[in-house]
Amino acid sequence: MSIKTTLSVTGMTCASCAQGITKHLNTKGFNDAKVFYETGEVDLECNDSKEISNAISEIKSLGYSAKEKSISNESIKHQRFSLTEKRFIVSLFFTIPLLLSMISAFHFLHNPLLQFLLCLPVVVIGLQHFGRSAYGSIINKMPNMDVLIALGSLTAFIYSTVGWQLFSDMKYMFFETSATIITLVLLGNIIEERSLKKTHTALEALTKIQPPFARRIVDALTDKEKTVEVDANLINPNDLVLINTGDKIPVDGQVYWGNAVVDVSAITGESLPLDKTINDQVLAGSLLLEGTIKVIVQKSGSSTILSQMIELVKNASFHKPSIQRIGDKISAKFVPIVILIALGTFLISVLIFNLDVKPSLLNSIAVLVISCPCAMGLATPTAVAVGIGRAARNGILIKGGDVLERLSEIDVIVFDKTGTLTEGNIIIEKINYFGDINEINSALFSLEQHSTHPIARSIISYLNEKEKNIKLKFNSINEEKGKGIFAIDEHKNKFAITSFKGAKDYTNDANHQVYLIKNEILLATIDVSDSLKSTAKKTIDFFRSKGIKTILLSGDSFNKCKTIAHDLMLDEYYSEKLPLEKAEFIKQLNLKSKVAMVGDGINDAAALSAAYVGIAMGKGTDLAIATSDIVLINSKEINGIEDAYTLSKSTIKTIKSNLFWALIYNVIAIPIAAFGFLSPMIGSLSMAFSDVVVIGNSLRLRNKKIGQLK
Repeated sequence: MSIKTTLSVTGMTCASCAQGITKHLNTKGFNDAKVFYETGEVDLECNDSKEISNAISEIKSLGYSAKEKSISNESIKHQRFSLTEKRFIVSLFFTIPLLLSMISAFHFLHNPLLQFLLCLPVVVIGLQHFGRSAYGSIINKMPNMDVLIALGSLTAFIYSTVGWQLFSDMKYMFFETSATIITLVLLGNIIEERSLKKTHTALEALTKIQPPFARRIVDALTDKEKTVEVDANLINPNDLVLINTGDKIPVDGQVYWGNAVVDVSAITGESLPLDKTINDQVLAGSLLLEGTIKVIVQKSGSSTILSQMIELVKNASFHKPSIQRIGDKISAKFVPIVILIALGTFLISVLIFNLDVKPSLLNSIAVLVISCPCAMGLATPTAVAVGIGRAARNGILIKGGDVLERLSEIDVIVFDKTGTLTEGNIIIEKINYFGDINEINSALFSLEQHSTHPIARSIISYLNEKEKNIKLKFNSINEEKGKGIFAIDEHKNKFAITSFKGAKDYTNDANHQVYLIKNEILLATIDVSDSLKSTAKKTIDFFRSKGIKTILLSGDSFNKCKTIAHDLMLDEYYSEKLPLEKAEFIKQLNLKSKVAMVGDGINDAAALSAAYVGIAMGKGTDLAIATSDIVLINSKEINGIEDAYTLSKSTIKTIKSNLFWALIYNVIAIPIAAFGFLSPMIGSLSMAFSDVVVIGNSLRLRNKKIGQLK
């Protein structure tokens, strides 16, 4: 059995570092390794503790620090200063005197030995901070930005040291350049780290609402009943837990005692608190505002909806949109090209323009330090992290950047009816009897208990008080999804509960929703109704306004679908479709369009899987999360689809603008540096802040209201 573990890694200074670690671990057999540069974590699945140790050793061999993450080392995050900040402070302390040496009033700072001694600690810090990452990236044949920084600062230091030893002349020395490059890039790293944390506020917020402990009830329903506080991860299905006012609910489960008012906004985006009573479902991470309840545990630990949300948001960056391939291809070849440009700049300056070695070298160093492949590496993941995190805060689970990209491209959206456009709270209006009422009620009551369909549940509820003492015994009962329930009783009588499609051989009346047939004779028909969701019309109007074709695809009767389609002004509607027929319809439609399918995640599982983008009205079901690309945790309303589409369009627009900025910056900055119009110090400052511009642009998604994005 594999062990899922998380490692804390320090020393990653850019997104390329994460790519390098991933590639190295993959070559060593850790094929499921996921490296998160933004959080400094590596997720692994190992067979034993020895394999975990091997993974740590492999990461350390690249020059990074790594150890197993635990509650005890979580405190590292809460230290006053991070390692990067400490290194910056020390570097700044030694760099300021070197910068002052450039002012003629401070003659005592012109001493070469003093400048060497001031610069040396900064260079050592630079090699610790950038050198290990640079070395690891070269080993993996994926040279990153740190190679350029280390090469530029080290070249300036070595040249200055050699110039001091051979000529003892200040014109051969620029120790301040070497120190300033390192110090300014460290400053940029600090700003980048803080900005990146903001892109993951949604993930942090979700993680924080996970309660660490639960009150397990032992010896329930006896005089010895008591509660024991235990780790929430040690709670198992069918355990009983007690939740009091002010507690965060630690599990997914069903209330079996008590009443409460629960705030579910963190999970579903529902703004108003909900009343919970016996048999109601509760979700982990919800806050119990008032009351006391006892809950039967259905899911705990990593199985809860909250844990699945956290995992989906965390792993979103590993499902890359195709647009990222542009940045990845350029980034992979960027560093070698920049080194060649820097070398060419030096040779051309000396051999063709007859410049002295010092200005020629400064120009080539400026080329190295002003270049920024990291901005291209951050262009997509930062925008994806903010977009998906923003969606999660609104109860919308999006499985990755590729889903965002696909959703932004759709030109057709297909809706299921029951539970999607309608409330799914089926109301039994009337049962039309054509035989013995008691026998019909008993047959309906007995058979519908074997179905999970919303209409079946409503019939059971309706008959609960009407069902008499006549009990029918069945030798076989079989439910065929989309067709009905078929059974044979102890007297060999054949029963069927079906739609008009299954009953049309026995009646011409298509105006009912449910038909009960016994031995090919119609016994009863049932009329049901289902109200539209309050936001259904607004959502349909929204997509129509975007030029997206809207279609209703349902297993319900023709008349019901026609009425719904007319009320909502849908472009097309198709009725009486079986689940596999729905899937085939979507497959055919996908051949000429990019189709989003919206369904309830159960009967529509095949259609959701077949669609270009599958969107499930979650209801907390595992099947919805497994078969769809997007899950609306708050299944009471449908306007979350609008928000998801809006976020997808805005996120892709942000990615494109990020990539444009990163490309334009490098295209303009490198020639300016090569022609000597920028010093290495200004170049390093520009490079450091180019990443911040990209991250800042992504953060705009977080700060704007979704309505403003529309």
